[in-house]
Amino acid sequence: MTKIVSASELQDRRDIYDEQLTEQLAGHYRSIIGLLGEDVDREGLAKTPERVAKAMQYLLKGYAEDPEAILRSAMFREPYQQMVVVKDIELYSLCEHHMLPFFGKAHVGYIPRNHITGLSKIPRVVDAFARRLQVQERLTTQIKDCIQNTLNPLGVAVVIEASHMCVQMRGVQKQHSVTTTSDFTGAFANNLATRQEFFNIIGSNMH
Repeated sequence: MTKIVSASELQDRRDIYDEQLTEQLAGHYRSIIGLLGEDVDREGLAKTPERVAKAMQYLLKGYAEDPEAILRSAMFREPYQQMVVVKDIELYSLCEHHMLPFFGKAHVGYIPRNHITGLSKIPRVVDAFARRLQVQERLTTQIKDCIQNTLNPLGVAVVIEASHMCVQMRGVQKQHSVTTTSDFTGAFANNLATRQEFFNIIGSNMH
């Protein structure tokens, strides 16, 4: 059965932007486009400054999100003390050095002590930190620290594999390079067998 979506529902699903901020950002992008030698008034570019202003607000929306609050919103007492792994979490971020995209997958595991969190909250935490100006190394650690500090588990493991456009389309221009970062706490840091089990779980996706 086909669901008919009303106009009001469509409106609710649209991203909401700060009008004043959009106007200010668009003015700056208009100046940048002109300084780079383009005619910002030509048909194809007339609305580009506003589009970019809105795009940047979306791509950097993580600044307005509290990752620890995301975890706490679905935090449950549970005696389970085996490994929980959410792998192949798509992530998209902007490198803070050139503001070019880097993208890939995050693999996150934790061993609960007394509390678990809703499985959808782990990808949301990844997204909240990724949607900021970032470096992959810091992103990896921020995800790990957030889960450790909020859930107080027996250990946390985070591995990120990503391709960086600042490497692929400028500078050394190595199109097939992939960067892998990892960080661990507790049982993952101190117990080789536990860490190896985590790598075995995500291993089919490792480069």
